Amino acid sequence: MGVVLGSGLGAWGDTLDGLVKVPYEAIPGMPQPAVHGHPGNLCVGQVGGVSVACLQGRVHLYEGHAVEKAVFGVRLLARLGCRAVLLTNAAGGINASFSPGDLMLITDHLNLAGVNPLVGPNDAALGTRFPDMTYAHDPRLLELARAAAAAAGVKLQQGVYAAMLGPSYETPAEIRMLQVLGADAVGMSTVPEIIALRHMGVPAAAVSCITNLAAGLTAAELNHAEVEETARRSRAQFVELLSTWVRRVGAAAEGWSVGS
Repeated sequence: MGVVLGSGLGAWGDTLDGLVKVPYEAIPGMPQPAVHGHPGNLCVGQVGGVSVACLQGRVHLYEGHAVEKAVFGVRLLARLGCRAVLLTNAAGGINASFSPGDLMLITDHLNLAGVNPLVGPNDAALGTRFPDMTYAHDPRLLELARAAAAAAGVKLQQGVYAAMLGPSYETPAEIRMLQVLGADAVGMSTVPEIIALRHMGVPAAAVSCITNLAAGLTAAELNHAEVEETARRSRAQFVELLSTWVRRVGAAAEGWSVGS
């Protein structure tokens, strides 16, 4: 199993049984995160007997990285043999029924970041030139996430995630636009990784921690410290959900055919 841990959520990687931690700087070609809350380690271990390779933090396009660097980590997980990859992130809530601290299962996405990791010559060793995105968020993983949430007693919202480039937060007008487009949450990551994994034929799905209400939905100004603090407050239910999800996916994925 592969796991990607987003802003303020990296502590889960330290809970793995038999943990072996490899700093990104020791991995050839692996870019280094510069954003607080992204430690920058590959954590390998187990959860309930399921072998896990976990990215403790990611790099972002807004740091100035080329898109192929932003997806280097998930392509590494795929090459390490992960049969499925579960991603997490911190996101701003757009749906009026969401509150800071909620967890949202991403059922689909809007790629508004202006980049795609598949632009350029296609590497046939990774996948086909024109991969279908109908099931980019794997239905089997989504159903297992819902079952894991029910078993763990964790409330799990669902919705569409809009990816923006950042690093500035969105304006109220942009949030109104995203509401019209059908987005329930907004963030600055994850979608390029989902596309890259779909291209490689690796089942993927993601959960957002709703760390704040988006611009214009609250009088407060947005800041990254608030994002990290809300993620920390949500850590217990997040850890319970993710651990249960990993165990269930690990059991189910034994019979899955993975690869392009």
